[in-house]
Amino acid sequence: MPAGRTHDRITLWTLPLVAIATYSTTRNSSLTLVVAGGFLFSGLMFGPDLDIYSCQFQRWGWLRWLWIPYQKSLRHRSFLSHGPIIGTALRVLYLSIWVLLAGVVGLTASYWLFQLDLNWREVKQVAGRSLVEYSPEAIALLLGLELGALSHSLSDWCSSGYKRLKAKGVLGWKRPKKASKGKRRSPRQTRSVKKRSSKR
Repeated sequence: MPAGRTHDRITLWTLPLVAIATYSTTRNSSLTLVVAGGFLFSGLMFGPDLDIYSCQFQRWGWLRWLWIPYQKSLRHRSFLSHGPIIGTALRVLYLSIWVLLAGVVGLTASYWLFQLDLNWREVKQVAGRSLVEYSPEAIALLLGLELGALSHSLSDWCSSGYKRLKAKGVLGWKRPKKASKGKRRSPRQTRSVKKRSSKR
């Protein structure tokens, strides 16, 4: 499995390719910037290795404690952290819950401290309108996040496959056959076998 610095280099080397491919597809500089930003963020701070004490985890600084429950809940390199689409979706959902909790606490504190007129229905409406209005940017961001995570997972899989191939050859790719279980002897058969062996 590549080291954290190797993953960083892969992210930085492939970033221009992602930007060129996005712009040639969309012809939109804003969407290209969002995809490239999401790819860079995912590769350096929001990737699959947040499930361990990694470079990505440490780059969150004093906010890295947010990811400790995430680490406690998932096994390293499990499908839920390193799997395509589901890994990114789970991290986005996890971080969104924290952001939502922080927003609710902040708005409630502002209401009690500064006596601000707070209408939760209006807050929900503004959030809904923003999601609809900026849906292309949201989709571009999710695509960039997934591409960044996918580059990480692909490098892990390629590295593991190369090491397996180098150590065991082509046969290393085959799943080992399960040993066939013999028929269990009954207690009577076991005693008879012991008697025969004792007579000999």
